[in-house]
Amino acid sequence: MQSSMSDEPRNRAPTDDPPYRVYRGGEPDRDDRAAGSKSEGRPYNLYRSVPKGLRARLRGEENIDSEQRHDPDRGGPGRDSRRQTGVRWWRRRWTVRRVLKYLVVAIVAWLLLSFVLFLVSAEIQSGSIPDSVQAALAPGGNMLTSTDTVLVIGTDQRPKGSKEPGAFAGGIRSDTMMLWRIGGGTSRRLSIPRDTVVPIPGYPTQKINAAYSFGGPALAIKTVENLTGVKINHLIIVNLADFPKFIDAIGGVDVKTGRICSVISGGVQKGGFTLNLRPGVHHLDGRDALTLARTRENSCNAASNDLTREAYQQQILNSIKSRLLSPSIFFRLPWASWDAPQAVRTDMGGPTLLTLFAAAELGGSAPTQILQQNHLPLPDVQSSSGQTAIHRAVSRLLNG
Repeated sequence: MQSSMSDEPRNRAPTDDPPYRVYRGGEPDRDDRAAGSKSEGRPYNLYRSVPKGLRARLRGEENIDSEQRHDPDRGGPGRDSRRQTGVRWWRRRWTVRRVLKYLVVAIVAWLLLSFVLFLVSAEIQSGSIPDSVQAALAPGGNMLTSTDTVLVIGTDQRPKGSKEPGAFAGGIRSDTMMLWRIGGGTSRRLSIPRDTVVPIPGYPTQKINAAYSFGGPALAIKTVENLTGVKINHLIIVNLADFPKFIDAIGGVDVKTGRICSVISGGVQKGGFTLNLRPGVHHLDGRDALTLARTRENSCNAASNDLTREAYQQQILNSIKSRLLSPSIFFRLPWASWDAPQAVRTDMGGPTLLTLFAAAELGGSAPTQILQQNHLPLPDVQSSSGQTAIHRAVSRLLNG
């Protein structure tokens, strides 16, 4: 019996072998078992497709077996994987989680771009301060934890090609001078009127704005320190030529004024500036903000003087800070980050400037303080009453 069985394949004719092989599928599938079928199994695998969505139908995609797609043992990437091989990322199925992920990535990239632009622009401007300024400044600390004093100077340098009379006649004088006590939760400012008559080291006694013309920012620092007795740690020189560009980059400023009728250097018809405002709150672009900051004579208000202008300048600074902290600045951040360092010259590099802005936010908005003697427009610094006024103002700057 054994030999006959072993000889059977040898006696079979070659034509009796089929041209294919049959493989049995093994166990019955789940549907057959559920129906009580006694089938021994199918000679093939059964795949079921998931319903196609509208987007899949429009793209002409074939049905994909749900078990194979989600089962890594059957060639799928796994049930937790959402990646569709061969499909562009923007054509994949959008979920709330995916949308939030891309949104966070976009926000981080936007902030990183603004940060890099700010650092690059600040580094370009950092070389514009002469070495004599570094020697005149006192060492400072970290303004997030300690308090420094910053001297802010606005010069009357005009843009190249300006038609304003005296645009480049003689030396450049400081048009604005302000001490800013900033850091450690403190933010207080003291404006020094440009016509304040003070002793200038090495020169005759005269208006304080002449110090910048005689010896540049280093002499201006020494003059202010001699006047107030306050050591200055950092310097910011506001470039009025680039000031309007920065104001426009942040979307303008909001300022509350009285009646303004200002004509500077012959008005716009002669290459100067003209500003006419009614009493109330106004949204000013860069050019109008600069005109208001320079307005000393107001034909609509004979009481306007240099002290009035100083108050408007501090109001503009507070408005700039508010704009920088508003949600709308997010969409303008790269442009503002690039233009901000270019509007100033300073000894501070990009990281130190960032700590200055953070300290300004922590310190809040400081009230307007202007160096003056009671009802008189300007103090006589050499008189006893003038010295008393200076000491009182400096004490409020340092101690609040």
